[in-house]
Amino acid sequence: MTESRPRRTAVVSGGGTGIGAASASRLVAAGVEVLLTGRRADRLETAADDLRAQVASAVVHTVVADVSTPEGADTVRDAAQRLLGGVDVVVANAGSPAPSAGDDLESLAESWTATFRGNTLSAVLLVAALDPLLRAPGGRVVVIGSAAASRGNSTASYAAAKGALEAWVRRAANDLGPRGITINVVAPGYTAGTELVAGRISDERHALLVRAVSLERAAEADEIAAVVEFLASEGSSYVTGQTLTADGGLRV
Repeated sequence: MTESRPRRTAVVSGGGTGIGAASASRLVAAGVEVLLTGRRADRLETAADDLRAQVASAVVHTVVADVSTPEGADTVRDAAQRLLGGVDVVVANAGSPAPSAGDDLESLAESWTATFRGNTLSAVLLVAALDPLLRAPGGRVVVIGSAAASRGNSTASYAAAKGALEAWVRRAANDLGPRGITINVVAPGYTAGTELVAGRISDERHALLVRAVSLERAAEADEIAAVVEFLASEGSSYVTGQTLTADGGLRV
């Protein structure tokens, strides 16, 4: 009698909207049990209900936490231990737009610190917290970066924070590799329907961003999630420490 394989498990931060929700959708469709985390209970529950409606057999959990803080990352680890037992996939998607800074140095420092915490520490703390639960060999960590890290086509603090993710992932690959765990970055370009751009992009800015893309359109969140799905799959077993850019062919 052949034993059935245990259901794979995943933690998706920022899982209530945008790329996080789209990634969770693809994972659930592949039979993965998912724990969604984010700061807003209503968005998480709506996303979880949507996933259950999409896949009758979906197993979806939620936990409210701010993973840019040690306390929030601890909360997610405890929930993952209790609900999942172990973690096969981490999608570190949580991020935030850079707050505007004033003309004084104190305001500039506050803006950069907040941007770094929201976009770099949110991934570093989550992965560090879940490290003891990552199944080895075979664990997959996927970090959502940005094409702005290499192109600089965003605010300076946001581009720098996402660039720091790429440097960290290259180093983290050395630490996780001997255990058979991979870690990679997906760097999206201009992506429609995410909270990073919704209501923040003028029509003129949208047109400018689209003209800069070879495909002459914005990405959809599901297209970025498709890259996440590959890096979370068993088929990506020899890809680690890399940045996979999905920017539609930025011309500049």
